[in-house]
Amino acid sequence: MGDPKFSRRKYVTPSHPWQGERIARESELIRKYGLKNKTELWRVQSLMRIFRKRARELQAKVRYGDEQAEKEMEQLLKRLEKIGLLGGEATLDDVLTLDAENLLGRRLQTMAYLKGLSYSPKQARQFIVHGHIAIGERRVTVPGYLVKREEEEDIAYLSHSPLSNELHPARPKDEMEEGELPVPPQEDVKGEDADKEAPEKEDTPEEQPEPDEKKDKGKDETSKETAVPKPDEKDESKEEVKKEKLVPKPEEKPKPTDVKKEAAEVPKEEKKETPKKEVPKEDTPEPEKKKEDSS
Repeated sequence: MGDPKFSRRKYVTPSHPWQGERIARESELIRKYGLKNKTELWRVQSLMRIFRKRARELQAKVRYGDEQAEKEMEQLLKRLEKIGLLGGEATLDDVLTLDAENLLGRRLQTMAYLKGLSYSPKQARQFIVHGHIAIGERRVTVPGYLVKREEEEDIAYLSHSPLSNELHPARPKDEMEEGELPVPPQEDVKGEDADKEAPEKEDTPEEQPEPDEKKDKGKDETSKETAVPKPDEKDESKEEVKKEKLVPKPEEKPKPTDVKKEAAEVPKEEKKETPKKEVPKEDTPEPEKKKEDSS
């Protein structure tokens, strides 16, 4: 059996830590049924996985006429019928159609909320943990307790709990139609905005002032002066001016004959004669004539 301090884990974690679709589906179930964490969801999924696996194994053995498999099949169907998951004439095929959400609906937390003992699944969990919910005369403080089919009608407030008083403010109102779930009060939903309700305005016809003739005349005159002309009434002259500005005129290239004439007409610049500086001649002695050799 083992030591209770070191009990085995009763659930199997997912094979992969990050899967977007699985995480979104788990978060939705946790929010819907008011679960504390994903461990409670995994525990329910593991239990349902055990039921489905056992049903597949027995389904294969029953085909071969195994007597022990038939007994185990009857025991499995009775157990699921006792929990409230199946009816009296169920088969193994019905077990394979079950889902974890079917088992979540049999928890004491969900049953207390559906019976109208709380405003929400989270409030039902609080009542159970604090010891205000009982099954018959027995107090149950486990939100994940699977309610049996015989115990559904015995779920109620504990006899000596303050919530047993009908005038308790935390207790939902009893004035509800059959099958209708309790709705939280407006103070919890809206908060401070619930007190600030604007008074309804009466539909009274507003008094319209009488129009003055002088003001209407002045408005007509100003409207005529400031009237914008229609596009058909624009002056054609303005359009032509704009076209001339937008379209540049081609420049006229000079003819070759005109170029020659212009070149001939341009007088050549006269070269200015710069006066040469006169260098004074020095008195140099004439070279002596070489004596001719007589010989």
